[in-house]
Amino acid sequence: MSEEMRDQHHAGEVAYKEPEKIKSIDAEFLAGHRFPYQEDISLVESVDLEAATPGQDINWLEDIALLEEDGVPAVFDRYSNSFLKIYFPIPAGREDEIARKVLITHLTSGNSYGIQLKEKHTKFPQPELGPWVEHSKTVGTDYMPPVLEGWEKPAGH
Repeated sequence: MSEEMRDQHHAGEVAYKEPEKIKSIDAEFLAGHRFPYQEDISLVESVDLEAATPGQDINWLEDIALLEEDGVPAVFDRYSNSFLKIYFPIPAGREDEIARKVLITHLTSGNSYGIQLKEKHTKFPQPELGPWVEHSKTVGTDYMPPVLEGWEKPAGH
């Protein structure tokens, strides 16, 4: 087989290769970059968790704990169903506190992918940045279901 034919043969193999499977999605994958508060503890140290708690319901914070994703400390962002990895050293005994502060910073900054989707997909009025941010813009007041161009409802529906 000539070298040119061998190259074409190998190129054909690539076309039939199974695509890579993504097993987990993290916040930086969704955003395309890391956020500064993932790398610098000083950017979250001043977060007042009690002041940031909606409706003085401190219980919701108890559900937030430091976890691990791909061997890296992380906190789970339920709004985007993704992990927010933490790349700075976390002081012993403060693991959950720091995870909570990183998450609150992420949510209140509007960087959570789930919060970014609210503008277009929220079906009922609610604060865009959640109850954590006073005077947050209200979204969901004019929801219109998406329509696939050229699609029509079947008769009788």
